[in-house]
Amino acid sequence: MNTPSDTIVALDVGGTWLKGAALARDGTALTSLSRSTGAADGPEAVIEHILDALVEVRDHPATGQPAAVGLAVPGIVDVAAGRAVWSENLRWKDVPIRALAEERTGLPVALMHDVRAGGLAESQVGAAAGHANVLFVPIGTGVAAAIIVDGRILDGQGMAGELGHVDVGHTEPCACGGAGCLEAIASAAAIARRYSARSGIQVTGAADVLARKQAGDPDAGEVWAQAVDALALALAIACSLLAPEVIVLGGGLAQAGPELFKPLSAGLSHRLTFQRHPRLVPATLGDRAGCIGAGMMAQALIDKRAETGG
Repeated sequence: MNTPSDTIVALDVGGTWLKGAALARDGTALTSLSRSTGAADGPEAVIEHILDALVEVRDHPATGQPAAVGLAVPGIVDVAAGRAVWSENLRWKDVPIRALAEERTGLPVALMHDVRAGGLAESQVGAAAGHANVLFVPIGTGVAAAIIVDGRILDGQGMAGELGHVDVGHTEPCACGGAGCLEAIASAAAIARRYSARSGIQVTGAADVLARKQAGDPDAGEVWAQAVDALALALAIACSLLAPEVIVLGGGLAQAGPELFKPLSAGLSHRLTFQRHPRLVPATLGDRAGCIGAGMMAQALIDKRAETGG
């Protein structure tokens, strides 16, 4: 049986999926959970799914007696206040998620933004381990970034890292209400949507578009090239501002391998002159990164309380 100081309940809430785990102190997953957020049923349903998932992991026999919860959620997150301020994918606004989770589980909760949790994990035990200046960019339903500068994650009171809403110079409308956003042209969802609009052929996702590109479909080739070019522009802007040593690409689109990394690296290098030229590498922790990072934050909370006697 695990002792209270040995285990943590961790949950990574994405726009589409909940991924949970009970983690030992060394990060080993003792049990895991994966299910839909139920976003189509509305924000109240999503909150209940989150709380139910936390309790399910907490009560699993393999979990033992956990000491804390690490909870990573998307959108704008006010960590200090413990509130999920806004998420366009989950459609929630100003949810006191930390208090709700603490009440339901009876455990202290470390709250974190989902992408920053993934960035923390990749920078410490993943693809960018050993580097102090890192940009972690997961590309899936949306596009976001975790920014690590001199070993510290930038939070910006919950507002830092919105790379998906950098204007890369097009006219596509974005779900945020603006136009020209990177996310509206280079996210996996946008690639599928733009190909279907251009070709009249419905596809299941960006992987289908890539397969059609590889088969010689000119519409797929053009949509893919536009997405990569937009991503190269956004990353070049980030390089000028933040000087990352390593850019870690995650999410579903990173599974494209050389079809993404080769043209993206060339496009980025073409745009950089005196700036630091970062290495582009794929994420190594996969869909576990958010859980691992949330677990790290929960462990930090436990250690801080032990130090202060709280």
